[in-house]
Amino acid sequence: MIFAVNKKLRDFQILETLEAGISLLGPEVKAIRNKNLNINDAFVRIKNGEAYIINMNITPVSPNSFFERINSTRPRKLLLKKNEIKRLIGKVQEKGLTIIPTKVYTKGRWIKVEIAIVRHKTKYDKREEIKKKEMDRKIQEIMKRKGIR
Repeated sequence: MIFAVNKKLRDFQILETLEAGISLLGPEVKAIRNKNLNINDAFVRIKNGEAYIINMNITPVSPNSFFERINSTRPRKLLLKKNEIKRLIGKVQEKGLTIIPTKVYTKGRWIKVEIAIVRHKTKYDKREEIKKKEMDRKIQEIMKRKGIR
């Protein structure tokens, strides 16, 4: 089951994706299962050999004294192997590459985050994508008029 998808992904060119676990507290898990999260402004930062997701907003389900003390956008640790983190460090050191979360979902009983190594699209790339979509729409429209499936 998918809980959240990053809507700002259309501004990026995805180069590589990776699945990671995430370290959460109990009330956060309940809030995620109720789809009370936002990953649109989130990104991944690697510090001291560990990966953290920054700016992932998880809003509380109900007013709870424990959850009120927790910052809703606190950095959350991503559960990755050392060799995966080293590879991410190598990729991020390339010019213009960033790591962002693409979606949050369950796999079995675990909550997982799909992260992607991305490069920001240029205006030229965006224009090309728009032209391609328009051409595909025109082709589909012509095929529909002629009765071709």
